[in-house]
Amino acid sequence: MTEESFQPAAAPAPETPAATARTPAWLNPWLLVGIVVVALFAWQWFETRLRLAETQQELARRLAESDGVAKESRLLAKQAQDQLMALQAKFGAVEARLAESQSQQAALETLYQDLARNRDEWALAEVEQGVTLAAQQLQLAGNVQGAVLALQAADARLAGSSRPQFIGLRKAFARDLDRLKALPQVDLPGMSVRLESVVTAIDALPLAVDVRPREETRPKPELAADTPAWQRLLLDTWHEMKGLVRIQRFDRDEPVLLAPGQVFFLRENLKLRLLNARLAMLSRDQWTFRNELKAAQSLLERHFDGRDKSVQTALGALRQLGAAEVSIELPTLNESLSAIRGFKANREREARDGRK
Repeated sequence: MTEESFQPAAAPAPETPAATARTPAWLNPWLLVGIVVVALFAWQWFETRLRLAETQQELARRLAESDGVAKESRLLAKQAQDQLMALQAKFGAVEARLAESQSQQAALETLYQDLARNRDEWALAEVEQGVTLAAQQLQLAGNVQGAVLALQAADARLAGSSRPQFIGLRKAFARDLDRLKALPQVDLPGMSVRLESVVTAIDALPLAVDVRPREETRPKPELAADTPAWQRLLLDTWHEMKGLVRIQRFDRDEPVLLAPGQVFFLRENLKLRLLNARLAMLSRDQWTFRNELKAAQSLLERHFDGRDKSVQTALGALRQLGAAEVSIELPTLNESLSAIRGFKANREREARDGRK
């Protein structure tokens, strides 16, 4: 509000000299109004200044609080960053340990696979060696029982590993075992024992040339008590004369007279015949076996006493042995050997493919 704004209101009231003389100057309403206005302005200014100071103080307080909050936030952020770094370090350590564990696990798996592969290879090598030896024994000596035992041992060795990939091999072994068990049984050990008993008894067999005629066992006739002495003397002389002459009957060819040294070689030759027969029996040579037994029988019948019980026992044993069959058609173990070799070839091919 300016003085020009109040100017038109003061114009309609002209001052009279009487009024001016009676009212003091300090009681002029205009002055009072001005004082009031000034007072209002002063009060307004003071209040404004007071509010401004309060606002400044509030602003300063809030700024201070903001600084504190910012500092606290920075501290928290730093702590969070430190924790994050610590967590990252721990995570890196965990990752390193995990990678180390994975590498160790891979190494253990590789080692286990190598160990398992080596164990299987050892088992296969043992099985193949056993079956190969059994096949050789079967073909060379006709040892059926040995082949059966070898195949059963190989089957038990594979069954102990409990691996399904060996089922094909076990099936091949089972088929070969069935073929071997279907063969006729030949008691070679029992036949060998009987031959050995005959060989042992040869040294005690009596020769035909050593047999003496049987003595006359008929008792002398009884003489009467009144028989004259000359008649008794004549009868005794007759009996003595009969003992000096012996008549022997041979129902066969005359036995060969042998010197003591020739008897030794005869017995040794007979033993060699029987030993050759045993070797032929073990090698399944039917022709040689029977021929050697026939030659031994011929020697026994020609040079030994056929009436003696031990000679008859030896001849009976040789006849029974000569009637036995020692030669049978033996199967082979090629199916088992082929299965083993095929299995090993497949494993080697798989190992090469795995390395690639």
